[in-house]
Amino acid sequence: MGFIITAIKIIFLLGFLIIIHEGGHFIVAKLCKVRVNEFSIGFGPKIWSKQGKETKYELRLIPCGGFCNMEGEEEHSDKEGSFSKASIPKRFAIVVAGATVNIIFGLIAYMILIIVRYMIVVEPNFFNSVSYAWSSTGSLIYAMFDSIVQLFSGNVSINDMMGPVGISQMVSQTSGIAQFVYLLAIVSISLGITNLLPFVPLDGGKALLLIIEAIRRKPLKQETELKIQSAGFFVLIVFSVFVAYNDILRIV
Repeated sequence: MGFIITAIKIIFLLGFLIIIHEGGHFIVAKLCKVRVNEFSIGFGPKIWSKQGKETKYELRLIPCGGFCNMEGEEEHSDKEGSFSKASIPKRFAIVVAGATVNIIFGLIAYMILIIVRYMIVVEPNFFNSVSYAWSSTGSLIYAMFDSIVQLFSGNVSINDMMGPVGISQMVSQTSGIAQFVYLLAIVSISLGITNLLPFVPLDGGKALLLIIEAIRRKPLKQETELKIQSAGFFVLIVFSVFVAYNDILRIV
């Protein structure tokens, strides 16, 4: 029974964060009149799909990712509503929307948790609790950005990083709603910040390419961009395997 509950918590945490992340891309794309051909939660075999007026909605077996497939995102398209034909500000907004939603959700969830905890444990004063939560949230943001700086400066080892396996282990150790919401908020903020790092194929890397395009006043050659993305994917896969390996070693 305990294993089933843990599995449900892990699937909910990963699935929920993926949904709001991809949902951010989806909603902003729709607002920018960009056509979304496919909106999928999860990877692997399809277990449910429904064709909407414009978008095919899918649920796949493995809840460790998802994607929002937009017309003209992977290759140039002259069709109406193409991502590649949208203005740079619109494309930039779409690209960073997912990570932004993760960060905003995480901060709101964290603040609410701190407010409730303060009012129960310390004093039932709403204004004092909000002030304390605001200060605590600021400290959290500083600590997260500082950890990234420490990582790139070499003061923190890459071995200390945690991936889905490590997160799943932490989820299994949570007891009670408060601990679970706390972990959900922290992972959501971390996911958002990580995705905004200027490294292709992360959202931040795609945003960087758009900034370069704006400065050059013309896009990179498609062949050049594909080479950058392929190299980025390779490095990301190797990095993910390395982090997962370290997570397994810590658990074992």
